[in-house]
Amino acid sequence: MTAARSAGLLLFRHTGQGLEVLLGHMGGPFFSRRDSGAWTVPKGEYGPAEPAWDAARREFREELGLPPPDGEAVPLGEVRQAGGKTVTVWAVEADLDPASVVPGTFEMEWPPKSGRTREFPELDRVAWFPLERAREVIVRAQTAFLDRLAEHSL
Repeated sequence: MTAARSAGLLLFRHTGQGLEVLLGHMGGPFFSRRDSGAWTVPKGEYGPAEPAWDAARREFREELGLPPPDGEAVPLGEVRQAGGKTVTVWAVEADLDPASVVPGTFEMEWPPKSGRTREFPELDRVAWFPLERAREVIVRAQTAFLDRLAEHSL
């Protein structure tokens, strides 16, 4: 069995306060009361037949309900998360109003062992973060993407 692979797009913009990135707060009951480690690059899994770039653009649309932005894509490489998943990310400079997001959903049994299935948003909210604040809330392994973006943006 091969480890899961995910791909995503990290939007960034330059403001008067510096560089900001768009992150999504993971939806569902496990993350509802968490902040630190509960924010992520909008991304999703893909199979071996799909190119990572295509998956990143498809997942952006699925996760945020909006078309992926045009513009130069800066490859930020990949990281391996604690659970073993390999994540590949590209950065794209774009502005997006978080209020325009219409998140995709997933279903899971909730409460556990109840026999009831509930629907939850993939991302229950999205927000712009200055890099330093983003480092405090993003999934730990994904901080490497923030560092690589900062190096590219100098």
